[in-house]
Amino acid sequence: MFGQEALALIFGGLMALTILLYAILDGYDLGVGMLLPLENDKQADEMIASIGPFWDANETWLVMAMGLLFIAFPLAHSMVFKALYLPTLVMLIALIIRGIAFDFRAKALFTHKPIWDRAFKYASLVASIAQGYMLGQYVVGFEQNSTAILFSLLSGIGVAMAYSLIGTAWLIMKCEGDLQVRAIRWFKIALIVAAIGVLLVSIVNPMVNSDVAKRWFNTPAYWLLPVLCVACFAIAYVEISKIRERKWQDTTNDERCWAPFLWTVAIYVLCFTGFCLSFYPEIVPGKLTIWESVAAPQALNFLLWGAMIVIPTILAYTAYSYRVFWGKVSPLQYY
Repeated sequence: MFGQEALALIFGGLMALTILLYAILDGYDLGVGMLLPLENDKQADEMIASIGPFWDANETWLVMAMGLLFIAFPLAHSMVFKALYLPTLVMLIALIIRGIAFDFRAKALFTHKPIWDRAFKYASLVASIAQGYMLGQYVVGFEQNSTAILFSLLSGIGVAMAYSLIGTAWLIMKCEGDLQVRAIRWFKIALIVAAIGVLLVSIVNPMVNSDVAKRWFNTPAYWLLPVLCVACFAIAYVEISKIRERKWQDTTNDERCWAPFLWTVAIYVLCFTGFCLSFYPEIVPGKLTIWESVAAPQALNFLLWGAMIVIPTILAYTAYSYRVFWGKVSPLQYY
């Protein structure tokens, strides 16, 4: 049906799509988890209610991305997870604790609820930093010297801040009243920190990887992405300033509360596009391209039929669940 080169592009594209969807969808609920206020039980319940119908389905995209890497690029899968075994284990443990805490905070004794809230908050933080650490290790080609580890740790903090940014944007869109006002304040801080993080990564990435530097500096069109990204940051800042002014005048005015989330998604898409273009066609930086690691075409042509059914089904389910639970958050209920 398709040749090996076409299959490498198709499965590489599908994997990139699932990673981007995971970063956006699970990114906002990890961000909400990290921001969970331990001193305000009412706001904590409201924040949990805002992600309740979606958070476990959002993690489906992480499983899908790992599955696609395993079946389509088995050699790359082996090299990546051999290098990232420990941070992957930390991330999975944190995600398991997070899932347990989400349910137990409602079913535990009232006096134990703060413990599960802390578990949810700090597990969200650890999972985010672990993912950022893995991203940093990928950028430096899985080097294990002190500079590479420091860069990976900074990348971990950067990803946690990026998730916080989209988490606050989600809260502005879904919540009202004091929590929304608080989220607006969080968003402004997270936006400035995220902008600094994107700038630093854009400077460091070509410095630590000569192949990335060649692609960026020999292809003028690549510079359009940072310009668009800066424009999105600027528009998001203006939008949040306008919302803040309206809130000072009328706390019930919710006009364009969706705009910060929209512009944050645009920032995510542009940053991820720039990241993919920096490494294409490599799937393991400096070691393997997608052409060298793609699986046998006979197997992938068969598996492509499964992907053509499963991925649209998950997309349809995701769209339907967001349509059903669209609008402002309702009081928290556990069933």
